[in-house]
Amino acid sequence: MNRIQTLVCALALSVTPVMFAEGDAEAGQELFDSKCSVCHNTDSKDKKIGPGLAGISEGTLPSGKEATTENMLENLNKGGAGMPPFEKLLSDEEKADLIAYVKTL
Repeated sequence: MNRIQTLVCALALSVTPVMFAEGDAEAGQELFDSKCSVCHNTDSKDKKIGPGLAGISEGTLPSGKEATTENMLENLNKGGAGMPPFEKLLSDEEKADLIAYVKTL
């Protein structure tokens, strides 16, 4: 590897995002029940106010995107399609807990 390739690799590693912590699904369920269940079903794909979330553990979000932590975090942070952004309303730990729970649905 020449010096330019080494420099590019080092730079790429220095801007890699910090890993998002793995959450507690049980705590996420409690949070979901208090903050999210008014708009989302967990036991079906039927729309309440927002889409039903049953089946996410199979790998796809209601939007059709892959059910990755990154995509779920983006949905929580930015909101959209009527869902408010929760970026500043939830701590990183709460977001991780919610994502851990939703991945069980």
